[in-house]
Amino acid sequence: MKNMFNFKHLKGDIYGGITAGIVALPLALAFGVSSGLGPSAGLYGAIFVGFFAALFGGTNTQISGPTAPMTAVSMVVIAGIIASFEGDVSKALPAILAVFLLSGLIQVLLGILGVGRYIKYIPYPVVSGFMTAIGVIILITQLLPFVGYYPKEDMSFVNQFKPQAEEVLLDNILKDEASDGILVLENFEVTIERAADITDTQIITESKTIAGREASGVLGSLKILPRALQHINWLELILALSTIIVIYGFKRITTKVPSTLVALILISGIAVGFGLDYRPIETIPSGFPVPNFSVFTDFSLTSIMPYFFTALTLALLGAIDTLLTSVVADNLTKTKHLPNKELIGQGIGNSVAALFGGLPGAGATIRTVVNINAGGVTRLSGMIAGLMLLVIMLAFSSIASQIPAAVLAGILITVGIGVMDYKGLKAMPYMPKSEVVIMIVVLVLASVWNLVYAVGIGLVIASLMFMKKIGDLTSEHSEVTQLSDNENWESLIDLPSAVKNQIVVKQIKGPLFFGSTSEFQSLAQQIPNEAAYIIFKMDSMQYMDQSGLFTMEDILIDFVSQGKKILLVNVLPQPKAMLERIDIIPALIPSEHVFESMEESLIFIKGIKNN
Repeated sequence: MKNMFNFKHLKGDIYGGITAGIVALPLALAFGVSSGLGPSAGLYGAIFVGFFAALFGGTNTQISGPTAPMTAVSMVVIAGIIASFEGDVSKALPAILAVFLLSGLIQVLLGILGVGRYIKYIPYPVVSGFMTAIGVIILITQLLPFVGYYPKEDMSFVNQFKPQAEEVLLDNILKDEASDGILVLENFEVTIERAADITDTQIITESKTIAGREASGVLGSLKILPRALQHINWLELILALSTIIVIYGFKRITTKVPSTLVALILISGIAVGFGLDYRPIETIPSGFPVPNFSVFTDFSLTSIMPYFFTALTLALLGAIDTLLTSVVADNLTKTKHLPNKELIGQGIGNSVAALFGGLPGAGATIRTVVNINAGGVTRLSGMIAGLMLLVIMLAFSSIASQIPAAVLAGILITVGIGVMDYKGLKAMPYMPKSEVVIMIVVLVLASVWNLVYAVGIGLVIASLMFMKKIGDLTSEHSEVTQLSDNENWESLIDLPSAVKNQIVVKQIKGPLFFGSTSEFQSLAQQIPNEAAYIIFKMDSMQYMDQSGLFTMEDILIDFVSQGKKILLVNVLPQPKAMLERIDIIPALIPSEHVFESMEESLIFIKGIKNN
C-alpha cells in the first residue's frame, strides 16, 4: 500500500483526481448511451470501477472507467442478451449484469494466477488491428444517431417486420406449451386461443426489437444508412456537428480545459437555453446508487454458463486495455506498476460496478495522462476522480438528463476517430507482409464479425507465422559438414585423413521445437552412410520442447542402430535436462560421449582409433 495515502502529494492528487473526473464525465455518459443501457450505466461504471480499481490496483496514477474497447464489446454483449430476452431490457438486465460480474471475478482470478505478466506478449499487429476496428465500430454505429435517425422509431421501417414478429410470438407460444408438457396437436384449441390473445402492442414491440437488431452493428448500420440519410433530422445533425467542431476547435485555443466538457456544456446549454426541440438522453436517476440484487435472485448459475466465454472475453480485453495504459503511466512517471495486483483491482472494480448496474471498464489512457499532468501521484487521485463523478451525479443528475443525445453522438464520433492506431496504419507500407496480413485480418473480422474471435484468430495466425519464421531460421543457420571441410575444426587435432572423412559434424543453431522438427529431420538425412562418427554441436541450441526431444530421440536411435557413434558437444542446460529426462543420456548416449568442446570430442575419437 506504499504511496497510497501519502498526504505529501495530497494537493496534486486532489487536483489530478478532480480534473480526471471532469474529463471522464462526458465520456462516461456517451459510453453508457452507446452501450444500450443508458447514461446512468456509464456513469455508475466510471464511479465504481474508478474508485475500487484505484483503491486495490497496482498502478498509482491509473484512472479507470468505461473505455472505447470495453464499451464496443459490451455493446455487442448487451444487444445479444437483450435479443434473447425478446427485446425486454428489464428482463435481460440480470443476465447482462451477471456477465459483467463474472468478468470482474475472472479478472481477479487472472491476477491471483499471475497472468498479468503474459499480457505483454500479444503481438503489436493484433493490438493495432483491434484498436482500429474499435474506432471503425464506434464511428459507423454512431452514424445513425449522428443524423438523428432511430430505427425503432421509424414505423414504416418497423412495420416491415410484423410478419416476422408474429412468427416469433407464435413460436414462443409453442415453446411454452412444449415446456409445459402440452401435446400441441391434441390441444390445438389452446394454441389458437393463446394466439388470438396476441395484441397489436405485442406485435409492434417485437417488430421494434427485430428492427433494432437488423440495424445494429457495423453491417446493420451500413445497411440502414441509405434510409437514415433520407430521414435526416437536421436539428440533431447540426447539434452533433457543432459538438465535433467545438471539440477539435477548442483544442487549438487551449488543452488545459477538456474540450469534450466544453462542447458538452456549450452545445447542451444552447439547446436548452433556446428551447430547441431536440432528443434528450435517458433520465439519470437521482440519489445514491443502490445495488441491483436481481443479478443473484433472477439469474441462476446454470443460466449464466452459456455466457462464460463472453465474460472471459471481457475480462481479457479489460486486462489488455488496462495494462497497456499502465505501461503508458510508467513511462510518464518513471515508476513500475504491479500487473497482477492491477488486474485484481480492476476485477474488484468491475464486480462492484456490475452490482450497481454499471458498465465494465479498464484503465483509461487519456484520463490517466490528464491525471498525471494535473499533479496526480498516488492512488488517492483515482479514488477522488470516482468520488468527483458521484458528487456530480448526486448534485446535477436532473440537469445532466437534459443533455441532447446528438451531443453524445458527436463526442463518440471524436472518440472513434481518436482511438484508431494511425501509427500502425501509416507503417503498413514498410511492415513485413505477414504482419500487415495479421493487422488487416483482425481489423476486418473485428469490424464486421466478432471482436473476440478476431483477436483469437489474429493471435493464432501471428503464432503460426512466428513459429514458421523461427523454424526457417533454425534450418537456414543449421548445417551438416564433414570435419575435413572446416579448417577451424580440422586444426584442433591431428587426425588421419581417412578418419576425418568418417567424421560428420551436425551443427544446430536455434531452438529445436515442433516448428523446426521437419527441417531437423531433413538435415539428418544429409548425413552420408559412410559416416562412422556423428558430432552434434549444440552450443547454439538454447531450447528444446517435447516434439524436438522425441524427434531427436528417433534420429539418434536410427544412427545408433546403424552402428554409428554419436557424440554431443556443448549441450546447454535446458536441452541436456530434456535428454536426461527420458534417459537418452546415459542410456542411449553414454555420459562419456558428452563433451564440453569440439577438441575434447576429437581427442576421444583419436583415442578410439589409436586403440
